[in-house]
Amino acid sequence: MNRPTWDEYFMAIAEQVATRSTCLRRRVGAVLVVDKRLLATGYNGAPSGVPHCSETGCLREQMAVPSGQRHELCRGLHAEQNAIIQAAKHGVRIDGAALYTTHHPCSMCAKVCINAGIRRIVSRHDYPDDLGKSLLRQGGVRLEVFAPGGAAEED
Repeated sequence: MNRPTWDEYFMAIAEQVATRSTCLRRRVGAVLVVDKRLLATGYNGAPSGVPHCSETGCLREQMAVPSGQRHELCRGLHAEQNAIIQAAKHGVRIDGAALYTTHHPCSMCAKVCINAGIRRIVSRHDYPDDLGKSLLRQGGVRLEVFAPGGAAEED
């Protein structure tokens, strides 16, 4: 029997979570894990009760905002933010958690992850935001790039 590694397992779940995204530019999924237990998930999209970008169009596209810039000019929340919010909303402690995400966190999400106590982030795809990487290093958060075959390498 060929079982996936824990990193493969949680990354596959993050990729499945991303399929719920309503973002027109990039579908992102995230899962929070402590001691090999999945605690919360999140995907990028508009706040609850607010029309999705798939219904209204992409504000960032309409304003020609480049990827990795002006994060405040978006109707949606990021997957990492939604996972942290879901944990908080349901009273789930995430201090010391690992975050598996399909894309490297932006600088906004990096700051939130640091203050939420996330200690390790495993991402599959890069994101054009070097400040996010720098903040994570300075905040003592291990950032690893998930490689095919299940091995995560420190960035």
